[in-house]
Amino acid sequence: MSETVRVDKWLWAARFFKTRALAREAIKGGKVQIGGSRVKPGRSLKEGDRLNIRRGEDEYEIIVRDLGDRRVSAALALEKYDEDPDSKARRESAAEQRKAQYQARADRQRRPDKRQRRQIVDFTKRQ
Repeated sequence: MSETVRVDKWLWAARFFKTRALAREAIKGGKVQIGGSRVKPGRSLKEGDRLNIRRGEDEYEIIVRDLGDRRVSAALALEKYDEDPDSKARRESAAEQRKAQYQARADRQRRPDKRQRRQIVDFTKRQ
């Protein structure tokens, strides 16, 4: 195992992104930061580096523990880094809020469908 590894390759190996190309695009887009500053995809990563990763609506704050550049199973990939407990709590609470909002939208009453419209018309004609 090498002492340093490229950031884009490590993000792919740690399963934050499905391909290295997606990891590279996220880095170029400023969604990955090391120590609070933007980086380039070829930047060398060292053990102990603190990364901020935005992926969709989720934001991860992690510390690099293993520099393996080989893509491994999801269970083994979790051993490559330690996530900040506050970051994990924020991510989980945001996911719960999104789920509650989705439920609220799903429970909202919709416009009447064709059958219901016919029933409304029939009901109003009778009176």
